[in-house]
Amino acid sequence: MRVSLNWLKEYIDIDYSPEVLAHMLTMSGLEVEGIEPVGQSLDNIIVARIVSVAKHPNADRLTNCLVDTGKEQVPVVCGAPNVMEGAKVAMALPGITLPGGIVVKKGKIRGEPSMGILLAEDEIGLTDDHSGIMILPDDSETGASLTSIFPVKDYILDISLTPNRPDCASVIGLAREIAALNGNAIRMPDIQYQEAGAPIDELAGVTIEDTSGCPRYAAGMIQGVEIRTSPFWMRYRLHSSGIRAISNVVDISNYVLMEMGQPLHTFDYRMLSGHRIVVARAKDGDRFATLDGQERILNSRHLMIRDVEKPVALAGIMGGINSEIKADTRDVLVESAFFDPITIRKGAKTLGLATEASWRFERGIDIEGVINALERSLSLLAELTGGKVCRGIIDIYPSPHKTPLIELRVKKTNEYLGTSLTREQISPYLRSLQMEVQDIDYELLRVKPPSFRVDIEREIDLIEEVARMHGYDKIPVTFPMMSSDAGADDPTIKLHDQSCAVMTGMGFSEIITYSFVSPDSADKLGAGEDSLLRSFVQLQNPLTVDQSVMRTSILPGLLDTIKENIDNGEQGLRLFEWGNIFVRRDNAPLPVEKIVLAGIMTGQYEQKAWYNTVRETDFFDIKGAAEVLLKSLGYKETVFKRDGITTGYDQDASCGIYISDRCIGHLGRVASAVMERFDIKAKAAFIFEVDIDALAEKELEPIMKYAPFSRFPAVKRDLTVIVAEETESSLIRDVISREGGNLIESVAVFDVFKGEKIGANRKTVSLRIMYRSMEGTLDGNRINKLHERITKSIMNETGGTLSEG
Repeated sequence: MRVSLNWLKEYIDIDYSPEVLAHMLTMSGLEVEGIEPVGQSLDNIIVARIVSVAKHPNADRLTNCLVDTGKEQVPVVCGAPNVMEGAKVAMALPGITLPGGIVVKKGKIRGEPSMGILLAEDEIGLTDDHSGIMILPDDSETGASLTSIFPVKDYILDISLTPNRPDCASVIGLAREIAALNGNAIRMPDIQYQEAGAPIDELAGVTIEDTSGCPRYAAGMIQGVEIRTSPFWMRYRLHSSGIRAISNVVDISNYVLMEMGQPLHTFDYRMLSGHRIVVARAKDGDRFATLDGQERILNSRHLMIRDVEKPVALAGIMGGINSEIKADTRDVLVESAFFDPITIRKGAKTLGLATEASWRFERGIDIEGVINALERSLSLLAELTGGKVCRGIIDIYPSPHKTPLIELRVKKTNEYLGTSLTREQISPYLRSLQMEVQDIDYELLRVKPPSFRVDIEREIDLIEEVARMHGYDKIPVTFPMMSSDAGADDPTIKLHDQSCAVMTGMGFSEIITYSFVSPDSADKLGAGEDSLLRSFVQLQNPLTVDQSVMRTSILPGLLDTIKENIDNGEQGLRLFEWGNIFVRRDNAPLPVEKIVLAGIMTGQYEQKAWYNTVRETDFFDIKGAAEVLLKSLGYKETVFKRDGITTGYDQDASCGIYISDRCIGHLGRVASAVMERFDIKAKAAFIFEVDIDALAEKELEPIMKYAPFSRFPAVKRDLTVIVAEETESSLIRDVISREGGNLIESVAVFDVFKGEKIGANRKTVSLRIMYRSMEGTLDGNRINKLHERITKSIMNETGGTLSEG
């Protein structure tokens, strides 16, 4: 939320700098994310008077003006449509630098001399209005600085509000907080107007059909308004709050929204059929055109404001085109209501429509402030539109709000906060927040929060308020009591930290995707009808169909992320996610919940540089990533082997990941059909998945052993065998390790070859074997005999032959 400091000062005295105020608010729980200075460089902008106006001889849309600067009269060429003799305007003389960085220079425009610029409001950063030059009050002193006419030197505070503090989503709400912090009295706006029109009961009526969706609805009316531009002070404040000025009637409703936190809506009275308001639910399939020009398809979740014939507004969200304020509007009906937060939240989310009004209604507004805000708007309408306010207001409030009485225990407060506060210290804190406090006894207070504090419901909420007012920085640091027989740490915590460090070290970026997915995610992966990937846990109240079930696999989130990045021009992607999956269990209240680590690679393996050759990522890159991960976690004896069909993977380029003969994951190329269904525009993508819960089990926990290295030299032997194409190199490595025993230090595959010379469906595998003993130097004859025995075992178990090369 953006708010002007000068606007705040109208309601509360603030005697310290913006930085000090920002610190105070932040320490009380209202984080100030930024302070933006406004109008700090406008001292050299002066008030000038247009002496005469003449048509430019060389341009139809330009005007030659003679301008009095207070010291001299100078010519200025201007293109604004509202230039007129005698007008007081804002002017920048040559040499002045404007807020946008433009330096004003004297020169000629279409052959006519120009000695400065007559400024529009947006050119000096005060509003977004560029429709004409800024016209100043007639009594402004010619030659005076603009800052002496208007308090344009200001600071805009950008405040991050937590969802539980909608009471601070207004200037007065923030002023209340500051008053509680500095002890100064708050000044409320003066609300005065005369009721000179006809009685409103004779002109309009209100019916609430859904009192749960709308517990209170009030309306006022003004006749004979003139639609025109709002005064500068109002447009400036709206602009500083991030709201575009439209017209005086519409601006007033937005102004009261920002001032008091109460959303209002204004209807063109003549467009309301039957001159009656009806609050009711929409029907499934209803269509309604909102003020943004979009036609919305509605359902029974949406609360509507209707007249006797048609809907005229989405309650609490946005008005309709069919009743908007127009240039010829003369009579205006003003709505001030309280709508149920859950109803508005569901309605706004299903439409994907968020507004300043819906933001506040979703979190809860002050139901007792409805009439005050309505009267404030009528007061401003009477002042700024020239209309006559109708006598009386309509207020439909069938079940008045009952503020809870909450008991606060002094001892409990101190136990929670680790403080030693007394009743006499706690009571003023709560009273400063406009709460009614009754001292029951020395240890007990009975508190009635104000109606605008919709977040105060329980004792713990009051304790939080005490902590804020006392000061978070004054609460001592304490440590919770811990049992000496506390259990061991969750092994997945250590695995998480280690895994994330290894993955980022390999160039992967961690992502977090939603645990809520669409039911068709299993279809996209190509899951069979009986697949566990279809054992979804259904959400009772999903926001959308695309997030209506709990995920049974992390892969859809990774693949969607890859697609979005590729569509936005990103290439050479390496992403991973650590997250939970949820598999429904029949006849069980809770699903199986497992932690999975998954990674994905696609595009070029590395960026092109002078020292490398660009190539595409392949199967061995993702296998290498999984191997490095597991080895870094301490799992040295990891085996990769084919293990049948795995959903989502290309069966010709995938395998299982095994530790101690137990499958703990899979890796390989994403099936081309899956790539098509996810609409991924890439040649290939490669993924791996690891079951973290399986790794964390005791029987698979790696045992870190430290052994001395051998002081004796190694003996190297190379071996090349011709085997069937489907023979896995891991089988050959297993034979070598088994036959060589402790003398085998390492086995590495350094070449694989396929070609016509060795026959169809055959391949050569070349391995380098390192022999070494811990006891002494190896004898050549002994190694030759052992090497020969290993070779024969490989031939027998693989059906292969030695390569003659």
